[in-house]
Amino acid sequence: MLFLASNAATDVSPWMILPFAALLLSIALAPLLAPKFWHHHYPKVAAGLGLFTAAYYFFYLHAGDRLLHVGHEYISFVALIGSLFVIASGIHIVVKGESRPSTNVLFLFFGAVISNVIGTTGASKLLIRPWIRMNKYRITTFHIVFFIFVVSNVGGCLTPIGDPPLFLGFLRGVPFWWVFQNTWPMWLMCTAMLLLVFYVMDHLNFRRAPKEVAEAVTASEEWKFQGLHNLLFVGVVLVAVLFNKYLPVLVPELLMLGAAVASFHTTPKHIHHANSFDFAPIKEVAWLFAGIFATMIPALDYLGGHAAELGIKTPHQFYWATGSLSAFLDNAPTYLTFLSAELGLHHLNIDSTADVLAATVNFPLEIIAISVGAVFFGAMSYIGNG
Repeated sequence: MLFLASNAATDVSPWMILPFAALLLSIALAPLLAPKFWHHHYPKVAAGLGLFTAAYYFFYLHAGDRLLHVGHEYISFVALIGSLFVIASGIHIVVKGESRPSTNVLFLFFGAVISNVIGTTGASKLLIRPWIRMNKYRITTFHIVFFIFVVSNVGGCLTPIGDPPLFLGFLRGVPFWWVFQNTWPMWLMCTAMLLLVFYVMDHLNFRRAPKEVAEAVTASEEWKFQGLHNLLFVGVVLVAVLFNKYLPVLVPELLMLGAAVASFHTTPKHIHHANSFDFAPIKEVAWLFAGIFATMIPALDYLGGHAAELGIKTPHQFYWATGSLSAFLDNAPTYLTFLSAELGLHHLNIDSTADVLAATVNFPLEIIAISVGAVFFGAMSYIGNG
């Protein structure tokens, strides 16, 4: 269930898009140009720009209901990302330290599948350390890069849980299983191509590795799974998402929060320690996306009424436009920006669940292009996907 948005908000000034652009550029450049300042002051930057936009909508446009609508989406977004991050951190995988290329390919494919159940963030948190340990005698840059490609990005293309932009689409009205039904061919083709290239590179790397040393040192190592009771809490989150539209407002988010709290307090401390768990990443995501959700409102509203002026009309144009911006900005707001533009082309409103549903039926190729572009291209930079 979502709050209804005000039509008055569509009269937004294009100048109000500047805080959105300023925040995205700050996120992309400040950690590189002014790392100390950004580390200490990013909450102030995000909150300041977000409050400026919120004040414009509340006091000038008198569109407080628009803020409630987006505020509910933000709570849902953070609840999903945060709960899966905490729950995944309660599962620890102990692996054998000498892995063959075929085992690596199966591991990455497993990561691509599981990322649709616990999210790309949760899957990355769960699997990155086992991935490094199982290749510890021959770990290279390409091992990490292909993990990011397959597990942290492309893999999460099949469900709204998989990747943040798809969850935002789900909140706007895209049916849960519509994503799987329409994107699995792209997911399968891209995943298979990545795994094939990885296998060739890893096979060459494996042939050069000192196998005798690795086999001698890792002879006593074996696979172990700890904290598997957290799978029950993953199930709670899945139920909350699947029945989101049938439950009272904020009940799904409370279920997710409850699952995360229960996971945190029932997981032994040594598992959290082994996973190097802390709340810093979620704190950063919560602050930055508070600013993003607030400042992107004018961009969405303006594009909804001026979509034709962009000159983007065909599925392949939406794919490349969404992908290009997702690569260097964050893919979640980029997805919503172009979804709003796509709906505006057909005189539909992104704030109407009925309009979004109608677009999935009447103009599916454009939404598929936006969805795949946002998910796949997020791998091209560290800011593309959280």
